[in-house]
Amino acid sequence: MRRGIAATALVAALGLAATACGGDSGSDKAGGPVTITWWDTSNATNEAPTYEALVAEFEKANPKIKVKYVNVPFDAAQNKFDTAAGSKGAPDVLRSEVGWTPAFAKKSYFVALDGTDALADQDKFQASLLKQAQYEGKTYGVPFTTDTLALVYNKKLFQEAGIAEAPKTWDELKAAAGTIKKKAGVDGFWLNTASYYAQPFLYGEGTDMVDTAAKKITINGEAAAKGLKTWQGMFSGAGLHKADTTADSYAHIQDAFVNGKVAAIIQGPWEITNFYKGSAFADKNNLGIAPVPAGSSGAAGAPTGGHNLSVYAGSDKAHQDAAIQFVKFMTSAKSQTQIALKNSTLPTRSDAYTAEVTADPGVKGFQSVLSVAQPRPELPEYGSLWGPFGEELTKVAGGKEPLDKGLDSAATAMAKLLPDYSK
Repeated sequence: MRRGIAATALVAALGLAATACGGDSGSDKAGGPVTITWWDTSNATNEAPTYEALVAEFEKANPKIKVKYVNVPFDAAQNKFDTAAGSKGAPDVLRSEVGWTPAFAKKSYFVALDGTDALADQDKFQASLLKQAQYEGKTYGVPFTTDTLALVYNKKLFQEAGIAEAPKTWDELKAAAGTIKKKAGVDGFWLNTASYYAQPFLYGEGTDMVDTAAKKITINGEAAAKGLKTWQGMFSGAGLHKADTTADSYAHIQDAFVNGKVAAIIQGPWEITNFYKGSAFADKNNLGIAPVPAGSSGAAGAPTGGHNLSVYAGSDKAHQDAAIQFVKFMTSAKSQTQIALKNSTLPTRSDAYTAEVTADPGVKGFQSVLSVAQPRPELPEYGSLWGPFGEELTKVAGGKEPLDKGLDSAATAMAKLLPDYSK
């Protein structure tokens, strides 16, 4: 859930057309190295160079395996892989967003990795992250990076307003925003209208978009409506920025925050390196990170995001075996530590949180809020629910329809995606 990765359609098309994918195993010369293809969906500017360097390290340590590295724009990767896998032309390894993993596993596009070298260090990974890589009891990916949402704030602006600690509830945040506007002269809080950023308001009321145990759509239930009424109230009031429903809203919010024009936003660790590029955070220690505020239930909760490395089931055995070794290398403690140091992303295994890694205040701060991160339910269609949810929230935030109508419309759209669920 991040700003779209910049790439022209022409470059993307040429890059994908040039890949040697799992279905092209016959191209390897007899007795020569096995060439596998990896589709990396990370930010091409900030993160990809680190992964390319690790690919070179892997090839040096494993001379019988070559890796064709392809950076695929995140926003296009899910559909491109779905199309490629359906025609037996997918890459041997995919950096799969956690929501895609069960969906592709359901289609039999991924190899179950239980009992393979890829999961030899299974006990080192956070259990909830492994759960997000599972479908019907089998594990179809190894956790590669993880993330969640947090309240990120400008410590200096909070201090100028006389606020000593991060707000713990949405009401406290609204009050703090007004104080910051009055004493520091800038907006106190700006909220993204996208559905992913509304998820904490549901968790804060002890609910979700759906109840998978009861097979029921709950987005228009009483608890959800209560949480989203609170969400709606975060767009009006002293120090609160009105809803930005433009196509560039993400960039507007991010730029305002990193340049000290707003004191706090809800954001994820994928922006840590960009925070540091802003004038407000030339001193990295000015970046404050706290759990998202709690709802009326007294509990705070944020969605768990991130990516797994998954192996394509359509590759032949030689390519699958090579891909498993590559996945093991990329998710090792050494590689995860290196990735965290270079990219300021969160490792998925405990032994990668070294003293050097946690010296980065952004990484350390986001690590501290992982305790309130909630894994997504084992529902292949879950990630697709944010689409209709977001469409209605945009209308509600823009004043084009009332909240109750928007939630009913979202529930109706979700019912089409989940025909065996009741409303």
